[in-house]
Amino acid sequence: MAKKRIETIAEKNRTIDRMTGVILKRNCFLLIGHQNPDEDCIASMVAFALILSKFSKGASIYLGVKIHENFSYLLNVCRYNSIRILYRGDIAGRSFDAVVVFDTPKPSMVESDIHIRELMANPDVVIMEFDHHLGVDSDYIGDEGYRLVTEASSASELVGHLAMKLSSRTELLSTYQIRELLSRNVILAMLTGIIGDSKMGRFLRSSRERRYYDLFTRMFNVMLGSSTTKTTNFSSMEQIFTELFRLSAAEEECFNTLDALKVFTESTGYVFVDAVMADSLFETYEHDTVVAVARTLADALAEESGRLSLVAYCDDSKRSDLIQFRVRRSKIFKDLDLRKVLDHFGIEDGGGHEGAIGFRFSRGKIGDPGEYVRNFVSELERTFLPGA
Repeated sequence: MAKKRIETIAEKNRTIDRMTGVILKRNCFLLIGHQNPDEDCIASMVAFALILSKFSKGASIYLGVKIHENFSYLLNVCRYNSIRILYRGDIAGRSFDAVVVFDTPKPSMVESDIHIRELMANPDVVIMEFDHHLGVDSDYIGDEGYRLVTEASSASELVGHLAMKLSSRTELLSTYQIRELLSRNVILAMLTGIIGDSKMGRFLRSSRERRYYDLFTRMFNVMLGSSTTKTTNFSSMEQIFTELFRLSAAEEECFNTLDALKVFTESTGYVFVDAVMADSLFETYEHDTVVAVARTLADALAEESGRLSLVAYCDDSKRSDLIQFRVRRSKIFKDLDLRKVLDHFGIEDGGGHEGAIGFRFSRGKIGDPGEYVRNFVSELERTFLPGA
């Protein structure tokens, strides 16, 4: 069936609502694109993976073969945001409950292997699709009802549509403790795809595409301009490359700083960042960078410990008096549903899924934060890991 545009705004919104339901209900997502992926294909996968990570969902991007080094800056963004990059031979033995296809006109162009084809043939796996290629030489890949396939400047623009809808759902973001869905990493990835695929807007085919292209680039430029020290907006791919390289370097430096604080018990790896150090970190790095690195560190410590991890840090004192906590279990340890931890400790301001939870307290509520963290780890292990 040749792909055609979605006729009404109402149908587009229903599609986005159904895709949002998948994001909330499924846990492990495999993101794939077309063979020899270009800027838009890679950038749209990275942007969507970053969105998934904010909802504490597992996201893996399958590239098949090594891609051109010009795109390495996007992969560096993935590295410090808990997003796996997979190549041929890496899929075997991994399980996914959702597949998302980006920027691919028809099934024969999908970058896949026998394991991915078997996965996509599994009726229990949901297949979603973002694409802007329409016409005779095209065919749907995603499941009916889960295809955001319509006119757009790029697949990244379509990811942007979904992101804007999600960012307006304040109650949902509060439940998942997402302070900023449209973070700089997300915006930069989407802007990379929009600018790259349209060659700075020169190859847009209709007034509608031009209108949406102008809307998104203007919106993203305003958002980026408000969170950077640049005196001008982004107007070239080179500026985007430079900014993303700078951002990934800052994430690596921040990660190494926090990783030096790690402490291990027999079952848990944990890090606590006190108020003095936290304020220094937030003064040095952007808020989004510290939050992303804390999430990545929790994932890394869980795998290193083999069971559980805890990362706790005082929030930027200029923003709040909260202490943020993130608990994660390793991929091989599935004996504990972490949501039970929230119930046991009577935590109301928190949430997550069986593999990862987040919660927060005001500093005055728990006394000495460092002592609270140590006691929390001890009780966590005593209650849920007896004899470990």
